[in-house]
Amino acid sequence: MIAKDNHINYVELKAKDLEKIKKFYTAAFNWTFTDYGPNYIAFSDSGLEGGFEKTENDIVNGVLVVMYHSNLDAVKNKIVKSGGEISKDIFSFPGGRRFQFKDPSGNELAVWSEQ
Repeated sequence: MIAKDNHINYVELKAKDLEKIKKFYTAAFNWTFTDYGPNYIAFSDSGLEGGFEKTENDIVNGVLVVMYHSNLDAVKNKIVKSGGEISKDIFSFPGGRRFQFKDPSGNELAVWSEQ
């Protein structure tokens, strides 16, 4: 895919344990990873490319990354089974429904659906 001016092209997050993060996102969302040394992994097959940088600092997530899934209940259950924590249960908003969750490193993300 060719990058376009003014379009989101990459999302970078922090993680305390890169192996744990890889296992979580592979199990929950079928993402694939490329290792770039001991402190960085890139992900793909997510709809948008990005990466995780290893950190020992507290993770403060200032950006909410929102993913899409046609079946919120199914993906919510998969997230919990994979070690994620629901931080805001499914709620409706104009245009659809969504929920928010925290991954094993504390990054908060959301999943939405128009259904």
